[in-house]
Amino acid sequence: MKEDSKQPQMKHELGLLDGTMLVAGSMIGSGIFIVSADITRNVGSAGWLIAVWLITGFMTLTAALSYGELSGMFPKAGGQYVYLKESYNKLTGFLYGWSFFAVIQTGTIAAVGVAFSKFTAYLIPAVSEDNILFKQGFIKISAAQLVSIGIILLLTYINTRGVKSGKIIQTTFTLTKLLSLFGLIAFGFFALDSGTWHLNWSNAWTIHKLNADGSFVEYTTVAALGAVAASMVGSIFSSDSWNSVTFIAGEMKNPKRDVALSLFFGTMIVTLIYVAANVMYTAVLPLHDIATADKDRVAVAASHEIFGHAGTVIIALMIMVSTFGCNNGLIFAGARVYYTMAKDGLFFKRTGTLNKFAVPEFGLWIQALVASILCLSGRYGDLLDMISFVVVLFYVLTIFGIFRLRVSRPDAERPYRAFGYPVLPAIYILMGITFCILLIVYKPNFTWPGLIIVLIGIPIYYFSQRNSTHEDKVLTDN
Repeated sequence: MKEDSKQPQMKHELGLLDGTMLVAGSMIGSGIFIVSADITRNVGSAGWLIAVWLITGFMTLTAALSYGELSGMFPKAGGQYVYLKESYNKLTGFLYGWSFFAVIQTGTIAAVGVAFSKFTAYLIPAVSEDNILFKQGFIKISAAQLVSIGIILLLTYINTRGVKSGKIIQTTFTLTKLLSLFGLIAFGFFALDSGTWHLNWSNAWTIHKLNADGSFVEYTTVAALGAVAASMVGSIFSSDSWNSVTFIAGEMKNPKRDVALSLFFGTMIVTLIYVAANVMYTAVLPLHDIATADKDRVAVAASHEIFGHAGTVIIALMIMVSTFGCNNGLIFAGARVYYTMAKDGLFFKRTGTLNKFAVPEFGLWIQALVASILCLSGRYGDLLDMISFVVVLFYVLTIFGIFRLRVSRPDAERPYRAFGYPVLPAIYILMGITFCILLIVYKPNFTWPGLIIVLIGIPIYYFSQRNSTHEDKVLTDN
C-alpha cells in the first residue's frame, strides 16, 4: 500500500467549460465540411438533407442526456467502457474497449489527421496526398500521410506533459472554430441567392437518388428508409465522439454534475451549428452542386460563392483549425479508456500507470502508434464506414444499460436521471436498432467487417483472462 500511495494520481483540473469544449471540439472535425455531398446524392432533396442532420442531432442529444445518468453513477475515468462493464459484464466492456482501440478512436484520429494534411495542401501544395514520397509494390506513402502522422505525434507529446497543456489547446482551438463556423454561416445567409433557395426548397420533401448528371432515381418506401440510413453513416461519423468527456471524468473537478452538463451543452451547440450550416449550403448552392462538389468538399464550394477566390483559403484554414483541435480532444480522451481497462486487468499492464505529469503516457503512445499505422495503410476511411454500425450498436447497448441498472441497482446514487426516461431512451434504442437493421440489409459492407473486428475481441479477452488467472496462481503459490 505504501508504494501505491506514492504513485501519481489523476488531477482534478477540468471544469464545465473544459468539458463542454472537449465535447464540441471532439465532434467537429472535417465531416460537416464534406459529408453533405454524399447525403444529398442519397436523398436528393433539401428537406431530407436537413432531416438527416436533425435525426442525427436528435439521436445524439438523446444519447447524451441519457449518458448523464451513467456519468453521475460512475464518475471516473473510462466512460462508456465502465458503463458497459457495470451494466453487463467485463466481456461486454472489453469488446467495446477493444473496438475503441483497434479502430473507433484510432481510426478517427487517423482520418482527422489526414483531413488536416489534405486541406493544408491548399496552402502548401508540397504536402499534398498526390505527392508520393515512397512507392514499393503495394506500399505507397504520400506527404499528406507523413504530415498527419507528425500532427498525431506532436499532439500526443503535448498531452503527455499534463492535463493543463491539453486543455489549453482544446479550449483555444474549439472556441476559434466555433466562432469561425458561426461566422461562415452568418456570411452565407447574407449571401443567400433567392433563386437558388427557391429552386432547392420548391420540392423539398421528395426523396430520391440524385445522379451526377442531374437525373433522379425513385425509391420504393423501404429503399427510401435504406437511403436515409446510408446517409446517416456520414452524419453520425460527423457527430460522433460526443462521449469523449465521459472518458476523462476522473480529471473533472465536479464529475457528478459537470460531465452531464458538458454532454448537454456540447452536443446542443454542435447540433445547432450542423443544421444551420446545411441550411446555409442550400441558400448559396444548387442541390446538384452540393451533390457533385469537387472531392465532396461542399464547404469549399459554398465559400467560393460567399467569398470568391479567397473562399478556398478561408475554408482550408478553418478545417486546419477544426481538425487540429478535434484530434487533440480525441487523443487526450482516448488514453483514459485504456488506463481504466488496464486497472481492471483487461489491457497492457503498463497502460494502467501514470507518468510524473499524472497522465497515462504509455496509453497515449500506443494509441498514436496504431493511429499512425492506420494513416499509412490508407484504409482508415473504409474502417470507419465499417465501424459506424458497431458504434451505434454500442450506444444502444449502453443506453439499454440504464434500464438494466434501474432494476439491478435501484438504490444506487443517481445525481442526475436520464431526461425523458423511459420514453426518450427507448426512442433512441428503437431508432438505433432500426438504423443498424437497415444498414445490414442495404449496406452489408458497412456492417459485417465491423462486427468481425468486435468478435475478434472475444478470443483475445478469454486469452488475456486465462493468462491473468495463471499469473495470479503463480503469485499465490509463491
